[in-house]
Amino acid sequence: MSGRDSLARGVRPAQPGTLHARSAADGIEVAPLPGLTVRFGRGPGEEGAGGDVELSVGRSDQGVSRRHGELTYLEGGWTLRNTGQQALRLPRGRLLPPGSDRLPLAAGYTPVFVRGSGFREHLVELYVVRPETAGPEGLAGAPLPEAWALSEDERLVLVVLGQRYLRHEPDPRPLPYRQAAEVMAFLRPGERWGTAEVASRVEDVRRRLARHGGRLPALRAEEAPEPQGCTPDHRLLTDLVAATALVPPDLGLLDGVAG
Repeated sequence: MSGRDSLARGVRPAQPGTLHARSAADGIEVAPLPGLTVRFGRGPGEEGAGGDVELSVGRSDQGVSRRHGELTYLEGGWTLRNTGQQALRLPRGRLLPPGSDRLPLAAGYTPVFVRGSGFREHLVELYVVRPETAGPEGLAGAPLPEAWALSEDERLVLVVLGQRYLRHEPDPRPLPYRQAAEVMAFLRPGERWGTAEVASRVEDVRRRLARHGGRLPALRAEEAPEPQGCTPDHRLLTDLVAATALVPPDLGLLDGVAG
């Protein structure tokens, strides 16, 4: 799944209640029809792909159930149910255990993390089109200001540093620079990555945004209270995620890094 295609940036206008669902391998758009169910999971494998699930997730990960979850349109809204063997993780650390009650999905964007083998998690992005009275959908097709565009090195460093934010963990904090440098050295063997190199990339982004007014107007208008002990890196990562300059599919850049 490419970060450029993330549902976090919104979707095209469509019938209210339309469901968009996307994984690293698949993407579907479904009209809101009463009783309709969309299943997601590992599926039966390539030889039987398409017969068991509508959205393939973690196809090569045996820790993902063949049918790990389902989305059903009931009573005017979409619901999520865990039909697998491991929990589904939702934003702010909420877990949806196997066999739990259906969870109503709010309109707009919801990332769902499917637990697999070991420390692995697989992302399923969901987006429910809002009622017409709510106005246009997200930021689909609207490019970010040039100052928010990240180079390849900047994006990787910031994803490493801000992975807890992209995983929508409760009360996220940046990874320490020393640990971030170790991850960068693992991901980019043969290159020199220390705390100074990590700090330099972060500071380049911070200064560039400061020269162009810092935060986007929408972020200033909807700014949430900052936690006690908030750091400049916390503010930067919060803004980058809120502006969708960093999106959950960017976590794919960390493939091969446990934890």
